[in-house]
Amino acid sequence: MKTRITELFGIAHPIVQGGMHYVGFAELAAAVSNSGALGMITALTQKTPADLANEIARCRDMTDRPFGVNLSFLPALNGPDYPGYVRSIIDGGITVVETAGNNPVQVLPVLKEHGIRVIHKCTSVRHALKAQEIGCDAVSVDGFECGGHPGEDDVPNMILLPRAADELEIPFIASGGQADGRSLVASLALGADGINLGTRFIATVEAPVHQNVKDAILRASELDTRLVMRSLRNTERVLNNAAVERLVLKERDLGLALKFEDIISEVAGVYPRVMIDGDMDAGAWSCGMVVGLIHDIPTCRDLIDRIMAEADEIISVRLKRFTEDLRKD
Repeated sequence: MKTRITELFGIAHPIVQGGMHYVGFAELAAAVSNSGALGMITALTQKTPADLANEIARCRDMTDRPFGVNLSFLPALNGPDYPGYVRSIIDGGITVVETAGNNPVQVLPVLKEHGIRVIHKCTSVRHALKAQEIGCDAVSVDGFECGGHPGEDDVPNMILLPRAADELEIPFIASGGQADGRSLVASLALGADGINLGTRFIATVEAPVHQNVKDAILRASELDTRLVMRSLRNTERVLNNAAVERLVLKERDLGLALKFEDIISEVAGVYPRVMIDGDMDAGAWSCGMVVGLIHDIPTCRDLIDRIMAEADEIISVRLKRFTEDLRKD
């Protein structure tokens, strides 16, 4: 299947693996890329730029297909060594970078100078238009359903994607609620050029996370995620657990007086304990409503092949039958 996204990134299928903290390691990125989609290493999971350089090299040893690096720009008093991470990306020969968080305008010139395509994650049309204005090559449009940070507008993809299609000139992928061939066809119909899978890729054989995490995803339904940190205007969709219940109670009791320090035990240093150690109640971790559509743990290749086969069947058989019926009428 050819779309503007497959052409832009040199991939066979219009599917991108989202950047996920303590999930986006070389093993998963390579498996996704070897299956014809675009794998993504998560830069800030690597503690230093040198660690990122090593992770890129490891991935390069596992695949000769294109893969990218996710680089999130987060507000912090003592932030990461962003120039160092950018240098590791450039030196590693990366051709695609997914940026997230704050405006990436400060790194665009050097990335573009080295021929790197930039896709920026956005939760609103206005942010997507800004990304287009500053020179991003594509955007990921993240609906209210998505795991992680859905923004503060609460617009689901049935509205957000056609709005983006109406306004944008650059290609975009749909993120949030993406699980199968139905997701892909629906997103294409709404104007997207591909889809971004996050939570769905955690529940794969190659995802380097604890089995407890995969089992938790299989047990969960679409009703088992919660929105937290809304009063801090840093809303995050997470899978419900004991720590999240504590966090929600604190938010309710403290209201607008809530400070980050009040919930630090539920949100700081959580991901290694959850993803690596399998401590499912260690804290709040990002998970999309799409868990309600996840019922197995396939290999990345089987998952991607299944998505594409299902999409082909929907387009060439099911939808074709509807158009044929219309002609008969």
